Amino acid sequence: MTRHPFPHPDQLMLDWENDPAVQARIEQLAAELAERQSFQWRLRLMMIESVMMGSLVIAAGTALRQPTAMVLQSGLFVAAACLASGMILIGLSALCAVGLAKLRKRWAR
Repeated sequence: MTRHPFPHPDQLMLDWENDPAVQARIEQLAAELAERQSFQWRLRLMMIESVMMGSLVIAAGTALRQPTAMVLQSGLFVAAACLASGMILIGLSALCAVGLAKLRKRWAR
């Protein structure tokens, strides 16, 4: 993609770089996007770890020649427990972040 050295004559010339309100809004939108994406990545990580732990339990039970129904049930229980504990951890970390932000605002006064 090539950039033209001069803008088109019909283009409205705006100087967004020098407007502090526009810069603050851009930074706010970028922070909101980053927060949303970080939460989604945490959820993905919890799902991947849960599936991996359940798979490892199933693989270990199969390698030890345990009954299939028991191995599958154990793998599902381990995956569910990992997912539940991960969700609790995500929730607690979000609560701590909110609490620390409120404390920071209170101390800034």
